[in-house]
Order: sequence, then structure tokens, then C-alpha cells
Amino acid sequence: MAVLATARTFTLDGILARPVRVEVDVHRGLPAFAIVGLPDAAVREARERVRAALVNCGFEFPLQRIVVNLAPASLRKAGPGMDLAIAAALLTASDQLPGTGLANVALAGELALDGATRPIHGALAIAEAAREGGLEAIVVPAENGPEAALANGIEVLPLAGVAELPALAAGEWQPHPPAPLELLGEQSHGGPDLADLRGQPHLRHALEVAAAGGHSVLMIGPPGAGKSLAASRLPSILPPLAPSEALEVARIASACGRLGAGLGGRPFRAPHHTISAAGLVGGGSPPRPGEITLAHRGVLFMDELCEFPRDALEALRSPLEIGQVSLARAAGGRTLPCRFMLVAAANPCPCGRGEADPDCSCPPIAVQRYRGRLSGALADRIDILAAVRQPSATDIGGPPGEPSAAVRERVGAARERQARRLGPGRTNAEMTPSEARETLLSAEAGALLARLYVRQRLSGRAHDRALRLARTVADLAEKETIGAEEMAQALQLRRRDRD
Repeated sequence: MAVLATARTFTLDGILARPVRVEVDVHRGLPAFAIVGLPDAAVREARERVRAALVNCGFEFPLQRIVVNLAPASLRKAGPGMDLAIAAALLTASDQLPGTGLANVALAGELALDGATRPIHGALAIAEAAREGGLEAIVVPAENGPEAALANGIEVLPLAGVAELPALAAGEWQPHPPAPLELLGEQSHGGPDLADLRGQPHLRHALEVAAAGGHSVLMIGPPGAGKSLAASRLPSILPPLAPSEALEVARIASACGRLGAGLGGRPFRAPHHTISAAGLVGGGSPPRPGEITLAHRGVLFMDELCEFPRDALEALRSPLEIGQVSLARAAGGRTLPCRFMLVAAANPCPCGRGEADPDCSCPPIAVQRYRGRLSGALADRIDILAAVRQPSATDIGGPPGEPSAAVRERVGAARERQARRLGPGRTNAEMTPSEARETLLSAEAGALLARLYVRQRLSGRAHDRALRLARTVADLAEKETIGAEEMAQALQLRRRDRD
């Protein structure tokens, strides 16, 4: 006579978790163990892990025909996180586990051959999905307990091994609830400090404006002028993550297995220029987050921008505009968040010295081809252009620059003004065209922008981005209205006709 048992679990789909019902059927026949329902290789290999784990923990493995169905069958299942649910359903079907003890509980975890649980990716997303699905509790590996506890409103049961399942299902044992991870710590003050950037007043001002308004920056200058040093110090002047932002970043880090012991501040990603377009914006089968999603609410630093593949650079256009990326694949589409600050660095020519340097030997066609890798459409989406020159010997040997703490205080005050005007968590870089054009503007500032719009034949996008940038300059100056001085600063930061 066939015996049917079920268990509740989840599978990751991008950075979200989708519900899966594990159905186990044990009936007479030649011993066999089959898993159906579009499993990937890691799910199919659960047969051997579950078998060894149950036997090594003293359970009886039924020598009958076992069929495990993962419903819905149309959803692809990936990863080893369904081991625990398969084991629990199999024990229930073989009368080794009470059928009602875990009826309203989700189970997610990988099993070792000795029955111990191993951590999985996406425990936070799974716990949130279980809460939204109306479940009372979720059983996860002990190492995932603090991560899953970030999802308020659901009981988290950390499990060390499958041997503890019978006592848990019978109500004879209750694990201690784990303490949630600490997410809201500021960026480590022991890290790089902006004081290390000596001289370079224009670059320091550009970084402060970019941090205050969440704007993108392109630094152009010779090697060794301080571009990489400046980019690595940018996170130190950004304000700490708000609670909602920290949870967004934690959800992404959890799905990618990068949450670890918590967040160290805003993300800072610096992919190598050999990265593919799929690695940068996301892709694969099933689609996985790329670097721009891993940099959500943080900084994406692209050093040697003109060395990146052209298709990878062009893939940044839409994400920079709307703050999310849509991946369309044969198996389905995914939409992932990617609200990041792009900080790019490039040399003026292939040799790095620049055409004005007498030692530059780059032919004009090589310089044109090198600069042509950055299309005008992508350059138009970058708010600030910072021309970086080699610092003088006096600057290099002089005193340190202004520390990050002082700059971060001004940046934080400017972002508070934006939050009161636009809403919590929003920056000037996220303003819609209508919001940008409705900002308070003096007659002199409007006339200055109109003259430049005609003279340099600016695009509508460049016009709106100049307004957003001027609004940030005014916020740093604690002014409600954009004056001619703030507009002039914004237009100077956007100039693309300098060396």
C-alpha cells in the first residue's frame, strides 16, 4: 500500500524564494529513489545525501520504490536547500516522524553524509517567503539561524542535524531562538580615509557632490594620479544604510551566499575589466545577480573603463536610468534591483599620458578608437566628469587632506534635506524628470542653463541631470533655491570639453 507524505520548502529564483511542496510516495516495488519536478543536478544528488544522512543517524531507509515530486512541476528547482525537506517527508512516509508535527513549518537546509546540516544561500529570502505564505515557523541549519531571524514575524528553528527532527516534531525539544545579525553598523572607520587623498581639490569636491546626491562619476587622468585611491575612499564619506536599505542589501547578499557575519557597510564592488556582460548585469540559467545588483545601495567601481567590453558597458544604460535590471531568458524573466553609484576611471589615451604630454606616442586613430569604447549614450548618463592631474610634489609631501568624518557629516546633512523633500531613502540622482524641472530655480540660474543648452546642444537627459546636480550642490550649501553659483558649479562638474 502506498504512503504519501508532504513537506514545505522553497527554492531561490534570483534573489526571491518560491514555495515548493515536497511530495514523497513510498510503495511496494523494486528499491528505487527518483526525484521529479524539474530538479537540477544538485537537487537530483539529494538522493545520495539523504540516504546516507538517514542511515548514519540511525533511521531506517525504506527499501521500496520512492518517488519524490517537487511541485509545481513547471518551476525549475536549484541548489541543495531541499535536502532537509525531502528527508523529513521521507521519514514521515515511513512512520518514523509524526505527520502533524511539522505540518505548518517550512524546512530548508543541506545535509551532510553524517546527518549534520550545512548552511544554504538565501535563508533570509526563504524566511520572508515563509512568513508571507502564512507559515508559523521555519527550520534552517544552525549557521543560517541569525540570518533567517532578520525576517520578523516568523519563528526560526535552528537545527544542527537531522537526528533532532523527531524530538522537534513531537514537541519534546525546542531550540533557542537565534539572535538576528547586526546590519546597521556604519562603514568601518579603520578603513581607507579620504585624508589620504592629498591635493586634488576638484576631485575631492566632485566626490563630495557625488556622495551627497548619489551621482555617477567618471575620472579621467594619467596612471598614478589618485583615481583608484579616491574611488576606494568614497564609501567612507557615505552615510550609513537606513534599516530598509540594510534589509535590501542583506537579502541580496544572502541569496548570493555573501552575508556571512553581517554587513560591513555599503557594498563596494570593483569587477575586473575582463568581466562579461552577464557577469556585470546578471545572467546564466537560471539567471543570477550580477555585479550591479551586488552593488545595490553602494558603489560600483569600474577601473580602466575603456578596457571593458563594449557590450558590457552598453548593458549599463537602462540600469543607470531606472535602478533595476530585467533579465529575459527562455525559462522566464527576472527583475533585480540595482540602485548603485557608478564610479569609473579611465586614462586619456592607451598609453595613459594624454595627447598634451610630449611623451605620448599614441596615434590619433588609436586614441579615437580607445575613447570610442565609451559611447555618447552612456557618457550622457554619467553625471560628473572629473579631470584628474598628477599632484605636485608639494601636495604629495604636504599634510593630509580633510578626513572622511568631516565630509560625511556634510553629506549626511544634504541627504537628510533630500529625504524630507523626496521621501525616505531617495536621493537627487533618483528624481524623475518632472521632479527635476519643478525644483526651485532662480532666474539667473535658469538663464545660464538655457544658454548652455543652446550653445552645446545638450540632450534633454543632460538638461535634467544638470538640474539634479545643481540641486545637490544647493543642498550642500543649505539653500532652498538653486542660484547662479550652484548652477555654474553643476555645469562645470558636467563639462566634457576639458583635457
